[in-house]
Amino acid sequence: MANLFGEYVCKLDAKGRFMLPAGLKKQLPEADQERFVLNRGFEKNLTLYPDSEWQKITKEINSLNLYNKKNREFVRYFYRGASEVVCDGASRLLLPKTLAEYAGVDKQLVLFAYGNRIEIWSKELYEATMDAEPEEFSDLAEEVMGKINDNIM
Repeated sequence: MANLFGEYVCKLDAKGRFMLPAGLKKQLPEADQERFVLNRGFEKNLTLYPDSEWQKITKEINSLNLYNKKNREFVRYFYRGASEVVCDGASRLLLPKTLAEYAGVDKQLVLFAYGNRIEIWSKELYEATMDAEPEEFSDLAEEVMGKINDNIM
């Protein structure tokens, strides 16, 4: 599993392409540096998965019981807009127009990498989201991380 991290501001060119930053690309195994799957994120953003990570996620999703209505709804919304994107010779990725419109990406975007994925945000929405940091981040950290086993570190 990838352990991606970092925050990168990128520009979208006139054709809707952006450069995959070298600092991010070097975090990926060589086999994952060219092919990705892009889909809608859980917020008003996009999620870019290295192909090998997408295969793991879809295997898990494909194991859901599709006789369950909530599972079917989740699958439909999760796969909605999913598109394969491939780096060109200049390490650029083409952002499909419908997905760019969904996320409100126009001229600048932010790549926010964590774990096995890279979120793509419009720069404005990303800044607004991050500016809404909880007043007591330490309380949030305790609530979310306080249940993790102490033996991990």
